[in-house]
Amino acid sequence: MKKLLLLISFPLFWFACNNNKKAENNQKTIQNQEFTSININDAQLLHQSIKALSAVIINDIFVPPVSSRIYAYATLAGYEALHHGYTDYQSITTQLNGFDAMPLPEPNKEYAFSIASIKAFFTVSKSLVHSPKELEVVENQLYERLKSQVKSEEIFQNSLALGNAVAEVFRKRISKDSYKETRGMNRYTPLAGEQYWQPTAPAYMDAVEPYWNKILPFALETAEQFKPEPPFPLDMGKKSPFYKETMEVYEITKNLTEEQKIIATFWDNNPFVMVYEGHLEYAIKKISPGGHWIQITALAAQATQADIIKTAESYALVAVGLADGFISCWDEKYRSSYVRPQTVIEKHIDNKWIPYIQTPPFPEYTSGHSVISHAAAMILTRLYGDNFAFTDSTQVEYDLKPRPFKSFLDASAEASISRLYGGIHFRNALDKGSEQGKRVGNWVMDRVKTKKSIQ
Repeated sequence: MKKLLLLISFPLFWFACNNNKKAENNQKTIQNQEFTSININDAQLLHQSIKALSAVIINDIFVPPVSSRIYAYATLAGYEALHHGYTDYQSITTQLNGFDAMPLPEPNKEYAFSIASIKAFFTVSKSLVHSPKELEVVENQLYERLKSQVKSEEIFQNSLALGNAVAEVFRKRISKDSYKETRGMNRYTPLAGEQYWQPTAPAYMDAVEPYWNKILPFALETAEQFKPEPPFPLDMGKKSPFYKETMEVYEITKNLTEEQKIIATFWDNNPFVMVYEGHLEYAIKKISPGGHWIQITALAAQATQADIIKTAESYALVAVGLADGFISCWDEKYRSSYVRPQTVIEKHIDNKWIPYIQTPPFPEYTSGHSVISHAAAMILTRLYGDNFAFTDSTQVEYDLKPRPFKSFLDASAEASISRLYGGIHFRNALDKGSEQGKRVGNWVMDRVKTKKSIQ
């Protein structure tokens, strides 16, 4: 896994010094991808672009909601520049919130729309990450390979210009989605009372993205559109639902099977886990929950040999579902600001207990993994079918063995229950989060029609 040495006085999420060889090798991989077999209309163009973006997101240490925003803008931009080359497909952004009209290809000009797509994807991506030069290296490698496949320099330049024009429309939407405003809002102060979230060991980090419900949704009408019912009130009486679900977390984590440990670890997806060894502090960097589902999307597209437009459609729709899933979930998280099992169990049951995986720094209800996993699974099911069996090999680079699943919903159910095995969520947050995520995913697919023939 990827480790970072940290100086305690620096902000954990925004600065770190890399001391791990695997992380260095990952950076080299970004900069030295081989594209010799890529055709100008090959879906591999998009897969390699997504792979490069994911690597930068990991190394830049973006928290999960922010990562989902990056994926959504980048994949939508790529789709918007590409779909003009496919007469059955239409714009997605005309069906979403806050986008101006996209530029149209000029009728008297020729284009290579895949190059326009790459240009839009990388231009938008580079504007959203901390390490744009890493992406620029990959982008230029792609152009070097593809330019010889274009009939003329004029077509190549037309394509770049179209990609830039699409990216400019995205720049306007990005500037007014309230992200910048939330950067300057007051530091979150945890509410007083046992039922409310408090920072947890070992790092006692500040709350992550407490104002994320102010971000403009992509397809949802409002952040609270799929507001779940409130969580159980805190009541340590032995017959109360709260006590029962607290004891369930405690008993399960005290008696985890090897399979349950594997599941908890496989779906951990904490992009920044703090580890303490004596006087040494370091962090392990991993892919975010949204990034995990973006990679599952890649597996589905590759397994079905989806062409470039189907691949672009898949990435864009899943990314929209992930982004809106985080907005919906975070809206509830900071409404209820619900306490984590770790806080309750340490205080009332066993002060030496620790969860199997590290508790992330934000409120408990609902489970973010449950929401976004089910949103993505519903979208992928609508795209690829109910019984799409696949093997999830996305965690191999983190030394985790591939896991087989009977369907996308089978995978999302395991992602959800992994949070109980990990000791970081109560079951109610999983159940209500799964319902919330399914509603988000179905809403995206019911609202957004990519094919002109589907109304």
